[in-house]
Order: sequence, then structure tokens, then C-alpha cells
Amino acid sequence: MSIFGKIMSAIFGTKAAATPAGGSTPASGGAASPGSAPSSAPVQSVDVAAIVDKAAAAKGEKLEWRTSIVDLMKALDIDSSFSARKELAKELGYTGDSNDSASMNIWLHKQVMAKLAANGGKLPPEIKH
Repeated sequence: MSIFGKIMSAIFGTKAAATPAGGSTPASGGAASPGSAPSSAPVQSVDVAAIVDKAAAAKGEKLEWRTSIVDLMKALDIDSSFSARKELAKELGYTGDSNDSASMNIWLHKQVMAKLAANGGKLPPEIKH
């Protein structure tokens, strides 16, 4: 499973893992072929903050997931290593210097939040990029 798929699965449940990183339609319950999901399908609204806040609280450490891709991944029990973030950047189409971790991390956080919102994630106003 892709790293973005793991993030989606952790927030939306296992059905969301089948949603392509670039797609904006939710995954269907069946084994549909790519592109066969109706584009007018209703998007399931999920409170991202409530889910990630609960996961972060369970870690017992201060995680700034609202601004940090590393802390978001830690909260969701997803490998947050530099190599994992480089892989996520590749999945999401990052064209910048992947060795500039600060710039890449900022871009990753914005992209992940935007894709979560596009797939039905309800984000607090301060997170929307």
C-alpha cells in the first residue's frame, strides 16, 4: 500500500486505501477498475482533526500534526523517516529538491491536507491551505 494510502486508511478506514492519491472520488466498496467509480458519488465527510487528535493523544507526546507532516505520520503510526517522506513526495508528484527536507515537508503537509479535504476530510479552518 502506498504511504498516502496508509494515511487515507488511518483516517477514513480501510475502504479509503483504494482511493488513488490524485483522485478526488471516494473508493467504492467493490473491486472496481480504475476510472469506473462515478464522479458524482457522494463524498463521506470525516472529521480529520477529531481522528488525528485522538491518535496523537494516545502517543503520549506533543505532536504538532496540524503543521508538521512528520508529526501527522507519527500520530497515525506511519513511518515518518526521511526516506518514507521522499517516497510520499514522489507519490504526490513533488518536483522540488527532495533533499531540501524543510521545503519538501511543508509541501507534503499542504498536499496531504488538500487531498484529505478533496476526499471528504473535514479540516479546521487553520489547517486549510
